[in-house]
Amino acid sequence: MSLREPSAHADSWYAQGATPSPAHPRLEERTRADVVILGAGLTGLSTAIELAQAGLDVVVLEGRRVGWGASGRNGGQVIFGYGCDQAKIAALLGMEASRQLFQWSVDAVDLVRRRILEHRIDAHWRDGHAHVAIKPRHLGELKAWQADLADNYGYPLQWWERDQVQAVVSSPRYIGALYDPCSGHLHPLNYTLGLARAATGAGVRIFEHSPVTKLERGGRPLMRTATGEVQADFAVLAGNALVHGITPELDARVMPVGTYIGATAPLGPERARALIRNDMAVADTNWALDYFRLSRDHRLLFGGRASYSTLPPPGLAGVMTRRMRRVFPQLGDVGFEQVWGGLIDISLNRAPHWGRLGDNVYFAQGFSGHGVAATGLAGQVIAEAIRGQAGRLDAFARIPHRPFPGGRTLRTPLLVAAMAWYKLRDALW
Repeated sequence: MSLREPSAHADSWYAQGATPSPAHPRLEERTRADVVILGAGLTGLSTAIELAQAGLDVVVLEGRRVGWGASGRNGGQVIFGYGCDQAKIAALLGMEASRQLFQWSVDAVDLVRRRILEHRIDAHWRDGHAHVAIKPRHLGELKAWQADLADNYGYPLQWWERDQVQAVVSSPRYIGALYDPCSGHLHPLNYTLGLARAATGAGVRIFEHSPVTKLERGGRPLMRTATGEVQADFAVLAGNALVHGITPELDARVMPVGTYIGATAPLGPERARALIRNDMAVADTNWALDYFRLSRDHRLLFGGRASYSTLPPPGLAGVMTRRMRRVFPQLGDVGFEQVWGGLIDISLNRAPHWGRLGDNVYFAQGFSGHGVAATGLAGQVIAEAIRGQAGRLDAFARIPHRPFPGGRTLRTPLLVAAMAWYKLRDALW
C-alpha cells in the first residue's frame, strides 16, 4: 500500500474512481463540542450523522483522509449478521437477545440502502449475495445455517444446488450456495465519502490529517492532536484497527489483520457478466476465504488473502492471481491491474465489541471483517446511548470479550499459528 501524495487516499481501484470530494482542514485550534469522535470511517461518520440530526454539535478527528482505513478499502459486501455466526451470540447471550441482535443487523442492511437514497450517494449498489460451498462438509454447514436462520430468526435464504449455482457463477469450484436477495454490494469509498458529505451538511465539523495523540478522560473528555484539541461532553472511539495506545484496555481485545483485494482490467460487459450472471457478490465458506464481485466498469474485484502478522504476504499479486484463476480458470489470460489492502480489527470471539468506558467515552470495534452494514448500526446505537437511550448498546456490551492471549509480545505469533491450523483444515477436508 502506498500513498500517491500526502493528502491522497491509499492506492486502490476505489480511490482512482472515487466521486470527487472536498478536503477537510487540519485541526489547528482549541475548540469545544457536544461530542468528539475519533475516526472518519463508517462508524464515526454514522455516529456523527445521527447526533447532528438530533441537534448536537459534533467534531470528527481523522488521522489521514475520510475513509482512508478499512471503510474505504474493503470488499464492499453488505450482508446481515456479524463477524461470528449467530449461534455463538445465542450461546453467549441466550436466544432472545440473539434474535434482537440479528434483527438489528438485518435493519442495518436496510439502513445502508436508505442512506444511499436519502443522501444521493453514487455507491454503485447491487442486490444479491451468495455464500458458496466448495466441499461436501460445506454443504452440511450451509444447510444447518439455513435451517437455524429460518427456524430461530425468521430469515429465509434460498438454497441453490450445484447446477443452479454454476448457472449463475461460471466456476467449476462450487457445489451449492445460500443466496440472499436482500444483501448486496457497493463501492465502499464512495459510500464513506457520501456519508461525510451528509455529515458536514448536517453541521458536523470534520478535521483530516489530525491524528489523536491522547485522550484525557474525565467529566469533559479531551482529545489532543499535535496542533489542537477538542473538549466535549462525550467522546467516541471509532478508529478500530488503526488506533493504538489511546485506550490500552481496548487495544488488548482486538488484533489488526491485513486483508487484500485485487482489481482486473475491464473485461467488457459480456465477459464480465458471463462470470457472475446476476451481478451478485460471492463469498466461500473457508476460513481463509475467497470473495468477489463485479465492478460497474466490468472488472472482477477479488479478495482472497489475509495476513495475521499484518505484513503484506510475499508475492501478493501472484498469490492473488492464482487464487482467482482457481475459481475462474477461463481467466488464464487475465491478471490484476491493482492489488491493495489494509487492516481490519478482529476480536477473539469475532463478535462485535461495543460499549462505554466510564460514563462518557463510547467505543465500537471488533467488526471482524463484517462491518459495512454493522458500522451503521454501531453509529445508531452509540448515538442513542449518548442521547440517553442505552438499551441497544447495553445489549451489545453484554457480549463477553477476553484479551488475546500472549500479551503484547506473543499474541501475534500465537494468532499466526492458530490461523495456520485453520488454513490446513481448509486444505485437507
